[in-house]
Amino acid sequence: MQPTFLSRHLKKAVPSAASRRCTLLATTLLAMSMASAHAASTDTTTQGPTPRRNAVQKAPAPTATPAPATEQIISTAHRTRSEQSVSHVQMQRMLPGMSPVKALEILPGVVFENADPWGNNEQNSSLFIHGFNQNQLGFTLDGMPLGDQSYGNYNGLTPQRAAISEVMGGASVSTGAGALGTASTSNLGGTLEFQTQDPMHRAGGQLNQTFGSWSTFRTFARIDTGDFGNGNSAYVAWARQDARAWDFAGHQGGNQVNAKFVHEDDNNKITSFFDWSDKVEPNEDSIYDPQYTTLYKKPFIYPNLNEALKYYNSSAYKDAGLNYRNYYSAAQREDFLAYTKWTHDFSRNLHWDNQIYYHHDGGEGVVAGPISAAGLPALFSAYYPTYSSSQLSEVFGGSGMATRTTEYWDNRGGLISTLRYKLGNHHIELGGWYERNNNTQARRWYPFSASDPTTPYERQQNPLIHQYTNYFYTNTWTTHLQDTWQVSKNFSLNAGFKSELVYTNGTLPVASKTGSTVPGGTIAAVKPFLPAFGALWNITPHEQWFANIQENMRAFQAEGTGNATPWGVTTQEAFDHFREHGHPETSWTYETGLRTNRDISFGPLTHISGQLEYYHVHFSNRLLSVASAPNLSWIVGSANILTNVGSVSTDGMDFSFTTQFGRHFSFYNALSYNKSVYNDNYSTGTSIVPTAGKNVAGVPNWTEKFVASTNWGAFNAQFIGDVIGKRYTTYTNDQHVGGYALFSLNAGYTIHGIPHVRGLKIQGNITNLTNTKGWSTLSIGNASTTYSAYPIAPRMYFLTVGAEF
Repeated sequence: MQPTFLSRHLKKAVPSAASRRCTLLATTLLAMSMASAHAASTDTTTQGPTPRRNAVQKAPAPTATPAPATEQIISTAHRTRSEQSVSHVQMQRMLPGMSPVKALEILPGVVFENADPWGNNEQNSSLFIHGFNQNQLGFTLDGMPLGDQSYGNYNGLTPQRAAISEVMGGASVSTGAGALGTASTSNLGGTLEFQTQDPMHRAGGQLNQTFGSWSTFRTFARIDTGDFGNGNSAYVAWARQDARAWDFAGHQGGNQVNAKFVHEDDNNKITSFFDWSDKVEPNEDSIYDPQYTTLYKKPFIYPNLNEALKYYNSSAYKDAGLNYRNYYSAAQREDFLAYTKWTHDFSRNLHWDNQIYYHHDGGEGVVAGPISAAGLPALFSAYYPTYSSSQLSEVFGGSGMATRTTEYWDNRGGLISTLRYKLGNHHIELGGWYERNNNTQARRWYPFSASDPTTPYERQQNPLIHQYTNYFYTNTWTTHLQDTWQVSKNFSLNAGFKSELVYTNGTLPVASKTGSTVPGGTIAAVKPFLPAFGALWNITPHEQWFANIQENMRAFQAEGTGNATPWGVTTQEAFDHFREHGHPETSWTYETGLRTNRDISFGPLTHISGQLEYYHVHFSNRLLSVASAPNLSWIVGSANILTNVGSVSTDGMDFSFTTQFGRHFSFYNALSYNKSVYNDNYSTGTSIVPTAGKNVAGVPNWTEKFVASTNWGAFNAQFIGDVIGKRYTTYTNDQHVGGYALFSLNAGYTIHGIPHVRGLKIQGNITNLTNTKGWSTLSIGNASTTYSAYPIAPRMYFLTVGAEF
């Protein structure tokens, strides 16, 4: 089966072909969104739309002193667990069009790294929350699952591809454990929830244009219908971005269209949302062994083909080792996503939410480089055993180069349903989620001719080598039941459990000829009882104590060759052994803390709010791909084994507060400490890797974030800081990279009184204000071996002009 794409046979530069489709798509999507019916709402433990007249109300929150008129940088939910949010306004102030995940980096406990100032590049994206990485967290958009954020798409897409940044209404993080009803099977740690804006009740429009460093040109447009018919409203939005990468000549960007329709009456809310995203992102390349080289960046050579041909025949290429330069590398992604939500209030006490969704992804990761790079001659000799190096070069087009792709095709759809019932002082919730996911991943090789070279912006055709193809078919079933008991006016308890059943069948219709046999078969990740307990106590009208205990399980990733999954091992015997003896990763999370929110009168200080949290996590059955394991030493040629290598213990504290000084100044600060430690050594063949007692690689012990803000009516400005401590780069902690501090500035002014324009806003942004150099995302080395790292983007300037009508 071949992956299929809407633009399969098109060769295009980033802006061209996609731009020509946008006008037609925008018109079509509005009609589609208005024709779709759909259901709305999140569960009682997550933030959702404002309850309607008959909607079941959440358990009472503590009475809090209203904040002054100065805007809050973050908001803190009153729940039994830690949950904090960043608003739409704050996200766009940090940088218009930025990834909503990057906007969350100012929250305590969140460590986000990216070599792109917008945070959009997925290949070099890294996220840690309380010691767990992005593949061990849960992600949703308006309650719909976004998968585990793997770079190799298999069960979802990133938030920035799921919705345009400018239509994101807000984003929140549960840093310890997410709600039981969260549609995720990867959230060992916390959950990240993103919400899109509803249509406005008045007709109007918005047009933003951003210019900036490295030829940045981003356009955003939105049209709102306002209210029409009987409780209906809708909008269509379009964004196009084109920006040159800061260290090579590739251009990052593409087109995206969103449409949303809402119908609301006394007892129902029906919502439809549609997203089309077509993006190409030439990738930043990492530096291997940064401690042993003076390299800071490793730019691609594209589009200078003559320079590339000379380089691959030079001593500089031969001497570079793993730090050789590819001609180009890029991630091409096209997504179609839609959901329909229906929320119905049977009575004041009975509330029902339903959501149905569908997502199709087609894309590829593409690399063009020399056929003589490490490991490739041996690979190609398996397919052309009698060919000399010069004959191989002719096979691949005569240039000495080849084009390699990892091609993705994903179709998934599902249904989420939640029933809430208020019975006296009890708020009972029962829900379920089902998803069917069919995904394909394939590795293929294509010729590269000097007379007709490939580019990062086109889909490849007619491969020379089908190296491997993996098919996966996954059925996910989860249910949850919980009760929140309002024991008294100021004290409540909740208890519940989640059942998680995930069945994945992986097959290998095309196997590699390099001597390894990648297996096929079905493996289940099943936990019928994952309990959760919580308590909430309003100590005073301004202070609150919370506590939460929860168990979670992470299902196996449905990925094959080259990945740390059951289907990524190299023999059928190893697969069968893991199926019989291996276990999915699980975690127990314990968190407790205090919140405050009160007006005060202490000189210039007029208001303070904040949260102090302590957490402990026990992470069991950590999975790692190793060369071999003692109990599998009888497997001949076992080069890649997946095994459980023990547990991890984490202890930490997050302390965040916002102080306000009158109506014009505020200061937000978040200080976090995290100590995540491996509890066990592990084996590779006959060797013991001494990881017991070592810090989890890639996770800093200390982080500090702050935002100093001023607001004078039409004028606002912020100074933002993000300080990251030392991080270890190997599991044995024998290598590390130093900490760094990044600062940014933003300032904006809104002009009113222009005829037919509600407001004209001008905003400037400076990222990496001090032009700091350092390492952002790390690729961890298994032991006392090499690691690789991506550089921090340099200082950049941006100017945005936006008008609302």
